[in-house]
Amino acid sequence: MQQYIFQLMTFTFFLIQPAKAQQPFQQLDSLKNEKTKVYYSAGYSKRAATIKNRVDKAMVFYQKMLEFTPEVTLLVLSADDWKKYTPLPVVYGMPHFNAGNKTLVVAAADNPFWKSFIPPVDQLPEELREKIQGAYKTADDHLSMQPFFDLLALHEVGHAFHTQAGLTMQRNWMGELFVNILLHTYIAEKEPEALPALTVFPQMVVTGGIAGFKFTSLKDVHERYDEIASKYPNNYGWYQCRWHAASATIYNIGGKLVGRKVWDALKGEKENLTDDQLLLFLETAADKTVAAVMRNWEKETRK
Repeated sequence: MQQYIFQLMTFTFFLIQPAKAQQPFQQLDSLKNEKTKVYYSAGYSKRAATIKNRVDKAMVFYQKMLEFTPEVTLLVLSADDWKKYTPLPVVYGMPHFNAGNKTLVVAAADNPFWKSFIPPVDQLPEELREKIQGAYKTADDHLSMQPFFDLLALHEVGHAFHTQAGLTMQRNWMGELFVNILLHTYIAEKEPEALPALTVFPQMVVTGGIAGFKFTSLKDVHERYDEIASKYPNNYGWYQCRWHAASATIYNIGGKLVGRKVWDALKGEKENLTDDQLLLFLETAADKTVAAVMRNWEKETRK
């Protein structure tokens, strides 16, 4: 679990880093005549095509919702190539978006990182065991966390939209919540069969409580974002899972148009708002369900 949370910190922090010199993508194989530029490691053409198809569908969905088209180049990489094309030390298997060179990077193969999250199912309560097996069981009756990490690639696609459109996200946590709203809305609307893969893992983390966490407020994670990310990765990962869970609630109550309402509101407000102003802004200009995340955060934390 702690490894997972550390990597959540790494790929999010990665978004604000400048682009660094990398190997030219032409050293990789590529899918020809595709709308999205796709480069992949040798031997993974089928995997690249599968991921590309899902990314394309999510991109089209987000584009229609937001009326904006960002630039994204998809890299589907082996462990060896990962080291060449990832300018920060992100563990192999964690999807991430590099805003500097507009690349979405995903793993081509199953890996130790994904496998490290397979729980000892024989030690879990029956209800939780059944959820995990239902969400992450493979065709050969093994467990793999690949379904969850593949969906995180669509979270990263969301970052391409708001960073390239130049939205003022107001708070660090708002940027993460927004892209999770996009992700959950897409899955619920277009791939509802994948909802368990998206929701079971965050549910596991959130229901585990806050014992041992130094920071739990939204004020903390906004004002001390880098500190929490770098020094308290476990704590940061809990925040990420809370935002996943909140996005599910927002969609279930507010429906598929919430993402666009939040986008329009943030796009139209360039001034930095105080907490009181932000809460009123979310309530009136965005959506009551999003405002509820901010208003009820502390109460939900103490449950």
